[in-house]
Amino acid sequence: MNQTIRQLLDTADLLLTDTGEPATSTAATASRCRGAAFALRVALESAVADRLTAHRAPRAIREGTQRAAFLWLRGCAEAGAARRAKAVWSQLCLGCHYHQYEIGPTEDQVRAWHTEVAALVALLAL
Repeated sequence: MNQTIRQLLDTADLLLTDTGEPATSTAATASRCRGAAFALRVALESAVADRLTAHRAPRAIREGTQRAAFLWLRGCAEAGAARRAKAVWSQLCLGCHYHQYEIGPTEDQVRAWHTEVAALVALLAL
């Protein structure tokens, strides 16, 4: 795992850490959760890019869309790991989008995503 990915996972941890303040507003909590989801998504995308680079994927794949990268990942990693990575990436994308009429991701959701992303980063680094 490269240093940037480690820092992104640590940033997500910090955003999810309870500040200890008794009156943390709902808006602040939602913003922290969304920020953690962004950090996790970038960490996963970086891990996928590192894996593709290690397997000499064409530049068009490495620098193209994430959908293309996840399709190519199936040939560079175990099928189960590639499916898990695509699934959690899709959930993170939904969690990162902001609409006034939607409720953002909950702390529990983001913690579950964090666990999954950390496991996938370790799998993809092998």
